[in-house]
Amino acid sequence: MPTMNMIQALNDAHKIAMRADPDVVVFGEDAGYFGGVFRVTEGLQKEFGKTRSFDAPISEGGIVAAAVGMAAYGLKPLIEIQFADYIYPGYDQIVSEVAKMRYRTGGEWTMPMVIRSPYGGGIFGGQTHSQSPESLFTHIAGLKVVIPSTPRDAKGLLLAAVEDPDPVIFFEPKRIYNGPFDGHHDRPVTPWSKHQASDVPEGHYTVPLGKAAIVREGADLTVLAYGTMVHVALAAVEENGLDAEVIDLRTLVPLDIETIEKSVEKTGRCLIAQEAPRTSGFAAELSALVQERCFYHLEAPVERVTGWDTPYPHAYEWAYFPGPKRMKKALEKVMAV
Repeated sequence: MPTMNMIQALNDAHKIAMRADPDVVVFGEDAGYFGGVFRVTEGLQKEFGKTRSFDAPISEGGIVAAAVGMAAYGLKPLIEIQFADYIYPGYDQIVSEVAKMRYRTGGEWTMPMVIRSPYGGGIFGGQTHSQSPESLFTHIAGLKVVIPSTPRDAKGLLLAAVEDPDPVIFFEPKRIYNGPFDGHHDRPVTPWSKHQASDVPEGHYTVPLGKAAIVREGADLTVLAYGTMVHVALAAVEENGLDAEVIDLRTLVPLDIETIEKSVEKTGRCLIAQEAPRTSGFAAELSALVQERCFYHLEAPVERVTGWDTPYPHAYEWAYFPGPKRMKKALEKVMAV
């Protein structure tokens, strides 16, 4: 079984999808000849030609609008928004057209498209290359929202997204493109090759949308996380010696609420970690769901660890990022009751 980082796994998923289905087309800013700023689409134009892998103008609204027309015509666009921070010009198309087409046409038309985008901080990208806008999309009926945390899941989830008849927003945590991150920015980077989840099966396989993964079993506390924060959470519970169960959501919409409920009913405590700002973040939705569904099993209030309600600062990136210190404080608080 080959070892891959997340970039390589995503690239492999593109190639498998495009070889299997001639209707799959890939485009975005620098996503053709150049292979994308992170090289996720590298080599696609060479193998599949300029009609199936091509560069788009610097117009996110235009990229999404073109994909809408392609999907309505029967193609399967797999598009890249270079950074999630720049997805906003395309937001009107995503909300008004992409998410609504099946409903507006009474199921006559579907939108079989995937919108990929690197998101999150940890690379000193500052306020315009570090945002986590996932909650803006989980709020919109008609969209599925996926965030992988490992190369193995990234490939399987992307292939499942391409094969889904409905639109999928696929956010890729760029801090862990090349290796898992435990939140300790002052430590050497660990490559994916030293992580078990870098063993990526060859050929086609899918990871089902809407199914979370229990990445660490435990009895005293449930930790819910996704993307980069999965690895931060795993490191934090180990460092604090807790018998915690860590759940990687993988898909925010549809949400695997059954796995969450079962875990919280067992542990009686819940901590939720997200990199995005605190107010109206997806962690707030998770907190409400746990409170509504597991109230009589809870031994303590649900706790959240999040980013701050500020722009992502360049000079103070690690003061913003919800790392080990904030995780430790939250873990102590939820376990103290």
